[in-house]
Amino acid sequence: MSKLLFRPTSGLVLAFVVTTAAAATGTVTVRYDHPENFTETKEVRAFAPMRADSAYLDTLKRYIETKAATELGQGQTLDIVVTDIDRAGSYAPSVGSLQPVRVVKDVYPPRITLHFRLLDSEGQVVREGDRTLTDLGFMYDSPGGSSSTDPLRYEKRTIDRWLARGPAKL
Repeated sequence: MSKLLFRPTSGLVLAFVVTTAAAATGTVTVRYDHPENFTETKEVRAFAPMRADSAYLDTLKRYIETKAATELGQGQTLDIVVTDIDRAGSYAPSVGSLQPVRVVKDVYPPRITLHFRLLDSEGQVVREGDRTLTDLGFMYDSPGGSSSTDPLRYEKRTIDRWLARGPAKL
C-alpha cells in the first residue's frame, strides 16, 4: 500500500498559483435592483404566471461575472447594478391554448439597463455610468459561443458586445 506524501510546501505553492491566477483578472460583482419591478418580471406575471421563474437571473449574474472578469485588467474591479431586464421576445396572449408562448421577433429585442463602476487597483473610479444595452439585430446575427437552444443566448450576446469594447470603453 503506497502513501501519497503531501509536503507543506506543496500546499503553499498551490495556494500561491491559485491566488496569482485570481489576481490576474479583475473582480466583478453583479446585483439586481428590485428585480420584481423588471419589465421581464411584470410581463411574465401578466401573460404567463405559471412560467414565472427567476432562475434566469442567477444564470445571467454568473455569466456576467465570469465573462466580465476576463475582460478586466489586473486589480480592476467592476461593480454592476442591473436596474431592468426585458428579454428578447414577448408572450403572445394564448388563444385556445393553456400554455402561453414566447414569440421571438425582431420587434422585441433584448434590453438590459444597468449602472456600473469600474475601479482601478488603487480603488479609484476609472469609469462610471448608466447604460441601456439593446441588440436591435439580435435575430440576424449568428449565435457565436452561445448555443442556439440557450434561452438566454440573446441577452448573453448583448452583454458580450458591451464587454468586448474593453474596460476603457464601457
